[in-house]
Amino acid sequence: MNEGNVEPEVAIMSDPDITPAALDSVEESPVWLELNGAPVVTWMCTPDDLDALVIGWLFGEGYIESPRDILRMRPCTKELGFWVDLDPLRVAAVDGMSRRRILASGCGSVTAFLGTLADVPRRTGTVPPVDTPALRAVFKELFARGTRYKETGGIHAAALTDGHTLYHHAEDVGRHNAVDKVFGAALQAGHNPADLILLVTGRISGELAFKAARAGVAAVATPSIPSTIAVDIARAAEMLLIGRAVSGAPQLHKTPAAR
Repeated sequence: MNEGNVEPEVAIMSDPDITPAALDSVEESPVWLELNGAPVVTWMCTPDDLDALVIGWLFGEGYIESPRDILRMRPCTKELGFWVDLDPLRVAAVDGMSRRRILASGCGSVTAFLGTLADVPRRTGTVPPVDTPALRAVFKELFARGTRYKETGGIHAAALTDGHTLYHHAEDVGRHNAVDKVFGAALQAGHNPADLILLVTGRISGELAFKAARAGVAAVATPSIPSTIAVDIARAAEMLLIGRAVSGAPQLHKTPAAR
C-alpha cells in the first residue's frame, strides 16, 4: 500500500490475524467513461464495483448530486467502459470551472483543484466529537474486511463510518478509486456521505482532501498522515483531518471553529 517510502499503515496492516500474501500481483485494468458522448476519464483500477466507481466519480467531480441526476448509464459489452448521459447544463457548469490537468501525488494525471482556498466548498454542519478509541476499532474492522490485501498486500481501502459502524467498504489499486467507490455505493444505497467520516488507508493528499470537501464529509481519517495542502484544504472546508488514527496518539488537524 506504499508509494515510494514505506508509509505507517504498512506496519499497522501487518497484523498477526491477517494471513500472509498469497498472490504476487494485484489486478489492474483500464476502465473508460464517456459523458454525453465525449471521453472524460480512463481509470486504472481494480475492475469491480464499477457502477459505484462511475457514480462516485461523477459525484466527487460535481457532475451529480445523486444517481437521480443520471439520465442514462450503459456499460460497454465488449470492454470495460461506460456511457453516461447527463443534463448538458450540468456538464457545462463543471467544464466551465477553472481546472487543469496535473500529476497528482495520489493517482497520476488527474483533473484537480488548483485554485485558491476561497474556492474550497465549506461544510454547513459542525464537526461532531470523534471518539478516537472507537475509531481505532472501526479501522480494525476495515483491515479485517481487506480480502485483496490479505491476498496480495498491494491494495488501498476506503470506507465511510459514523464513528462506530462501518459503511460501504471498498478496495482498489488506486486510493482515489476506493474513495469514489465508497461514495458511489453510499449514493446507490440512498446514504448521503455528508457529515460521515471517510476512512482511507493511505496518505491524505491535497486532491483527496478536496474530493472529501466536495462530498461534505465531517472528517477524513488515516493510519498515515495528511499532506500540507490537505491540511490547508481541510481547514478551509471546516473538515477535520485525523492522522495516525490507529496509534495511541492520533493527530487531529482541527478546523478554525474547533480551535
